[in-house]
Formats: sequence, structure tokens, C-alpha cells
Amino acid sequence: MAIDIMLPFYGDSGQLHEAVESVLAQQDPDWRLTVVDDAYPDEAAAAWVAEIPDPRVRLTRNPVNLGVSGSFQRCLELASEDWVVIMGGDDRMLPGYVARVREAADAHPQVAFIQPGVRVIDERGEPARPLADRMKARVRLHVDRPTVVDPETLTTSLLGGNWMYFPANVWNRALALEHGFEPRYEVVLDWLLMLRLLLDGHPALLDPEVTFEYRRHPESVSSSAAFDISRFHEEKALVLGMRDVTRRRGWTRASRRAAAHTTSRLHAGLMLLRRLSQGHLQGSGALLRHVLTNRWPPGDWPSPLEGSSGARP
Repeated sequence: MAIDIMLPFYGDSGQLHEAVESVLAQQDPDWRLTVVDDAYPDEAAAAWVAEIPDPRVRLTRNPVNLGVSGSFQRCLELASEDWVVIMGGDDRMLPGYVARVREAADAHPQVAFIQPGVRVIDERGEPARPLADRMKARVRLHVDRPTVVDPETLTTSLLGGNWMYFPANVWNRALALEHGFEPRYEVVLDWLLMLRLLLDGHPALLDPEVTFEYRRHPESVSSSAAFDISRFHEEKALVLGMRDVTRRRGWTRASRRAAAHTTSRLHAGLMLLRRLSQGHLQGSGALLRHVLTNRWPPGDWPSPLEGSSGARP
């Protein structure tokens, strides 16, 4: 059983080189790498990938820019193996990653996804512990060995805050395709997919052994979007939807955590203080409402139970 490693790309060529080279350095040879160029204007990085003399590496270019959810969905659809990783173009696999996740997938074929141990690195590739990741560590469900976690327990934990590192996840492709990536979300679409799979009754596997490096830096999608109120609109819609769904299921602790969404509110409060200290008033009212109220955000947001084909408008 090989692992499909999908690498959607739109950005820095130097870090793309690091990501690809970390795949080429895997100790286990049973992988296939597909770099999906999301119509990036400079084709030099894609040309470099095309020249790699390894039959396991291929390059495809989207005819138009599909954006985050569209590009992720295309990765799912292009993959053909049972297990697929959608890696970040600025992340790195440690040499034992493929061997470790293949072993886990062989041992636990029933799980919807596998989250391996992750080390956070900065823009220079050095170990880092920025605030976002210290917050993740406080709400993370900790295990000391590979552990299959039941849907209710993991849902409850994830509603305390999304502590997963999406680019490190290994997805059961057939199960992930049943929902796909919701096109109405740009930031929390991975969180939504995990929750939908858990609501379907599928467990997940957590592995504490660190085999992946996730890069956190100011230019990443998650960091840049943090200054846009739409991020918090997405989070509010997701947690309030989950509050209602879990309440109907009798998952009381999960529903209470969703209603509280403490981590999201804390993040918005810290963002509000930072913006005010820098003299930025725009968006302060919206941030304050996110912190203080459970009001539904403006916009058309899907129910967590709603499936998605991933089609773009």
C-alpha cells in the first residue's frame, strides 16, 4: 500500500524545494508525490519539479486558480491510493514519516484520518513555539502511544479548539471524498471535514511520535487570515452549528464546549488588543461581538451535517 502525497502549491519556490526534498528523503519508498500548481504566475518552481528524475513524482497545473478549498478538493480527486496526505508547500516530512503512517494505516484501516506527532518550525526552519501553538498545546488531546479515539471523545476535544495540524494528516481517501472540502470556507475547512467524519461515526488515530514539521510564519495562510474578521465568522458559524448538532445527539460535553468556544474567543480578544494597541480600529466591533456574544455571523454557512461535492461556483 503506497501513500499518495499531494502538495498543492502557490508561493515560495525555496520552501517548495525543502518540502519536495523531504519527501524524496523518505526511508520508506512506497509513496507517490503529486505537486498541484494552482496556476501560480511564476512557473519556475513547477519547472523544477518537472525535472526531478523520479517516476514517483509528477506535476499537474490547474488551468485556473482554484483557491484553497478548490485546490484541496482537486488533490483528493487526483489521488488514487487508499490513504492521502495534503501537504503544505512550506512544510517538511521527517525521514520516517511515510513508514510510520503506513504502519498505522495498515494496523487501523477503519479510521477516518491519522494525526502524527508534529514539530512546529519557523520561517528559517528552526523549532518554534508561537502563541497559536502554545494555545493548541493547552487544548490538545494528549496520548502516549498510538491511540484510536472514538468520535464523541475526539469531537469534544476538537470543539475546545482545533489543535490538529492539517498538512500532517493522513486521510482515508474514500471517507474524505464522501464530504470533500466545503467551498464556503477558506480557513476552517479542514476542521469542518474532520468533524463531519467524526459525526458520521468514524474514529481517528492519534500518534505521538513526531514525524512531521509544520512551518508557522507570518506569510502562511492561517497567519495572514488571522487579521481578517472572516476567519472568526467561519469559526463562529462552525462552532454554533456543532453546538446544535451535538446537543441533539446528546453529546452534552461537546455541545457545551462548542457553545463556549473559549479558544476562538481568546484568540479574537488577543487580536482585538493587538489591533487597538497599534491604532487599528477597523474590525474592532466585530471582534468584540465574537468575544462577547453567540450571535450567528453574516453570510450563508452550511450545517456541519451538510455534505459537499467540493464544486466551485
